[in-house]
Amino acid sequence: MNHDHDWIMAQADAIKAKGPTAPRAGRDPINQPMINNWLEAMGNTNPRYSAGEAPPSMAQVWTMKGLNPTPGVFDPLHAAMGTLNEAGFTGVLGTNSSQTYRRNPRVGEEVFVTTELVSVVGPKKTGVGQGYFVTSRNNWYVNGADGEPELIADMDFRVLKFVPGPRKKPNTFVLYPTRNRDTQFFWDGTAAGELRIQKCNACGALRHPPGPTCPECLTFDRGYVVSSGRGTVFSHVVHHHPPIPGHELPIQLALVDLEEGVRMLATVDGVPTDELEIGMEVEVGFRTIDEDLTLPVWRRPGSSAQADASDATGDESPASDPKPESTLVGTPTPGQALPEWKLPITPTLVVSTALATRDFQDVHHDRVLAQSYGSQDIFINILTSNALVEKYVTDWVGPDVDIKSISIRLGAPAYPDDEFTFNGSVASVEGNRIVLDIVGSVSLGAHVTGQVTLELQEGS
Repeated sequence: MNHDHDWIMAQADAIKAKGPTAPRAGRDPINQPMINNWLEAMGNTNPRYSAGEAPPSMAQVWTMKGLNPTPGVFDPLHAAMGTLNEAGFTGVLGTNSSQTYRRNPRVGEEVFVTTELVSVVGPKKTGVGQGYFVTSRNNWYVNGADGEPELIADMDFRVLKFVPGPRKKPNTFVLYPTRNRDTQFFWDGTAAGELRIQKCNACGALRHPPGPTCPECLTFDRGYVVSSGRGTVFSHVVHHHPPIPGHELPIQLALVDLEEGVRMLATVDGVPTDELEIGMEVEVGFRTIDEDLTLPVWRRPGSSAQADASDATGDESPASDPKPESTLVGTPTPGQALPEWKLPITPTLVVSTALATRDFQDVHHDRVLAQSYGSQDIFINILTSNALVEKYVTDWVGPDVDIKSISIRLGAPAYPDDEFTFNGSVASVEGNRIVLDIVGSVSLGAHVTGQVTLELQEGS
């Protein structure tokens, strides 16, 4: 079979000619538990969504096909992507999502979706490789009061199908630490998600690094305690040279005074160099190198390390991240800036938000497969980018608004151990209708750029 451009376009034309699909129902009616999972993952605390109203940016979630899609159900988007897979364009990136909302659906309503293929355009040279842009259109309905389908939201969605470039050869050589009867407990601890400090069982003195003899009472009776993992930076340095096997330079190193009274050295994750300072509070996280080695790392309190702990303790979700510093006071005016919002991107954030949006694409949870497709790592999915834009806006303007549309374009991927910085401004105000320009950046550049249109409710 000839899989050249003409074949691709012929296949695309055949799929387009089929038009919209028959309405397909979501797996479940709109329900509060799924909303709660989504709110928890996104860190969205809008009280309207805890009282029977579904967030508008969840529209797509209700009809996601899930982990085990029903076989034999025709989907124009997946058919077009399958065509491009056959032609060797196996990489995929969501690039654009433009959603318009008629009203927020409510708990108990059942959502149906129709899908049609709008266009396949290419080949185009892009930053990730040559590819085709595939655009589809979804319409979401519920049963209206008159029994007729009621359109509640629509979306034009674009993905890039591309030929992945050569995979970057991983650095497979790692400098492994020495393990012996003095240090094995420490590495067993990191593998178990514990930061352990050696303890003298005779006199109770704590010490680090581990050794055979207690420097206080000179006995050999060794034990350990589990540290809280919290401390403050005693000193820090940026290491540029010489190379360290298993690390991409530069790296930040910090010597930290732990609450238990010992000092410990480790690399620092997710803190920009110009923000790391002596006296700064940090807490431990853990980075798995391979099945034999897990390293402790220092992170901001409340980032991924907190996520690891919360699974065991039931503490607050890691996605309950810092809210914008202020909420809107008075009436928005054109040019007015929204407060900046920073959000650490942790592996937990990437995976938990993908699952909360019922997006089981392996590139959002399986690092090995993501890298085999040419990606640097797992990355945030577009449904999450859309949801975080909604959270950023409603955290600022307050809950008494109706989101009418969110239109976003994706740029730089959002990988773990990076950080989102959201900024925005008021583009226009007409009566109670406000348009906002939003940019969410990561260290590689703008991740999400878009516009949000909202309407203030009467009396707000």
